[in-house]
Amino acid sequence: MSTSSQGLWAAFRRFWLLALCTALLAACGQPKPSFRNVDISGATEFGKDFALLDPTGKTRTLADFKGKVVLMFFGYTHCPDVCPTTMVELKQVMEQMGPDADKVQVLFVTVDPDRDTAALMAQYVPAFDSRFLGLRPADEAALKKVTKDFKVYYAKVPGSSPDNYTMDHSAGSYVFDQNGQLRLFIRHGQGPEPIAHDLKQLMS
Repeated sequence: MSTSSQGLWAAFRRFWLLALCTALLAACGQPKPSFRNVDISGATEFGKDFALLDPTGKTRTLADFKGKVVLMFFGYTHCPDVCPTTMVELKQVMEQMGPDADKVQVLFVTVDPDRDTAALMAQYVPAFDSRFLGLRPADEAALKKVTKDFKVYYAKVPGSSPDNYTMDHSAGSYVFDQNGQLRLFIRHGQGPEPIAHDLKQLMS
């Protein structure tokens, strides 16, 4: 290699090294998102994916929603209070999001698949917002797996008859970012504004 070629190559390497350092410094200088809910980015003790059935019987995984912010709530259709209240709250979140709402996928995961049939899920969940999707475990083993993966508590509470029971269950929600990374735990009962704020933060 000639002396002039060596000089050009050295200058080329210095240029790219400087560009790399500048990019790294810029990344370090970016402000961390200010969330109103619990930031669980990088947590390893929570679920990273799921395999659940939609109302048509198709198995859905997180990959089906890549490119969208995914909010995942566990509940059941016969729930007398927490679940419908949360679903109304999430509908209000979508309204506050404006056009960005189309970049959000709300998933309602039932902890009561015995009663929450595919037909019932197809009616109940989109009644709150047509973009919402109901998912159900294929069997008891699948229910135990997904609730264990996401540390969701559930328990059947007997009622006046075998079919008239309620389900105790966790009331929070999980949020994945547009790259499928678990980022937030959403607390129950805080109103739509903090949730909409955090979803917009993830999109920015």
